[in-house]
Amino acid sequence: MSTPDSSRPTSDARPELPPEPDPALRREATRAIIIYGLLRLALFIVLTVVIQFIAYLVSAPLPLVMSALLALIVAFPLSMLIFPKQRMAATNTLAQWKAQRTARKAWIKDELSRR
Repeated sequence: MSTPDSSRPTSDARPELPPEPDPALRREATRAIIIYGLLRLALFIVLTVVIQFIAYLVSAPLPLVMSALLALIVAFPLSMLIFPKQRMAATNTLAQWKAQRTARKAWIKDELSRR
């Protein structure tokens, strides 16, 4: 008759539950990213229209593509200054969700290494 291996969990041992990412946090992160993205898109569109309107007022024909490129260059740093609250909300919720996923992946890796 063999003795049970001391390194193996006994039937009395309760398995450790894996850390689960919070689905509400994922929804909040997705919502924050969508809001920030839409605000940046709206800023880009408004800047494109304003540049086209200024070009029209000074009677300097400017292709729409050029206006859009100029608006893109201006909108990137401007969105960081105009929407800091939304940018920080998106970054923070995404970082929290990533930390939860990293903890779950570490738990899975640890569980697999024990087998």
